[in-house]
Amino acid sequence: MEEIIFEIISNGGNAKSLAYEAIEASEKGEYEKAEELLVEANEFLKEAHKVQTSIITDEVNGNHITVSVLFVHAQDHLMTAMEVRDLANILIRQNKRLNELEKKLS
Repeated sequence: MEEIIFEIISNGGNAKSLAYEAIEASEKGEYEKAEELLVEANEFLKEAHKVQTSIITDEVNGNHITVSVLFVHAQDHLMTAMEVRDLANILIRQNKRLNELEKKLS
């Protein structure tokens, strides 16, 4: 179970890091790179979500797990990564708009 938990944490952490990198790329006007980083982040989130879904499926099928602090941490980590990804999408759109407005004012 600990290996499964660490898989969620690892994939979630990778996704969150990539989302932050995407935000930074968009601040530099590197929108294509930002989009590529978000695509990669989404792949890590899909992997983490698959693991999470398998645990939930096991629970539904009567294979109860012991909820540990580590498991709760993994869930928090995944949900935070998903939220950072969603916010990254918003910030990238705003950075594009800001960049366009700055060009018009120049």
